[in-house]
Amino acid sequence: MSSKCPCGSGLVYAQCCAPWHRGPQHLQAPTAEKLMRSRYSAFVLDELDYLLDTWHPETRPAALEPNPPDLKWLGLQVKQHAQQDPDHATVEFVARYRQAGRATRLHEVSRFVRVDTRWLYLDGEHR
Repeated sequence: MSSKCPCGSGLVYAQCCAPWHRGPQHLQAPTAEKLMRSRYSAFVLDELDYLLDTWHPETRPAALEPNPPDLKWLGLQVKQHAQQDPDHATVEFVARYRQAGRATRLHEVSRFVRVDTRWLYLDGEHR
């Protein structure tokens, strides 16, 4: 894919989130913020296996459904990110989408944990 990455970094997808999704750095995003951005892109692109693989086993759902045809992701804004210690971080973001003509904002503070060398999404609190 030679278009801009859905995560809003301004980079081309192949040079941004694609390596985390399927490339040589598969599942190895170096920071919680990069993992969160790559997970947003995965939601946009229906990379459901990646989403499940980067979700902590204690909170991971059994399955995910692909995007319905009437859903369009509109953008991501990372408001702040903080690392509490080497293995715990939070990322606050707003993701915008439109479904059935209705615009919606998902505002969340997500918690991430590093297990061995991999960052994983643990859970999030909606704002």
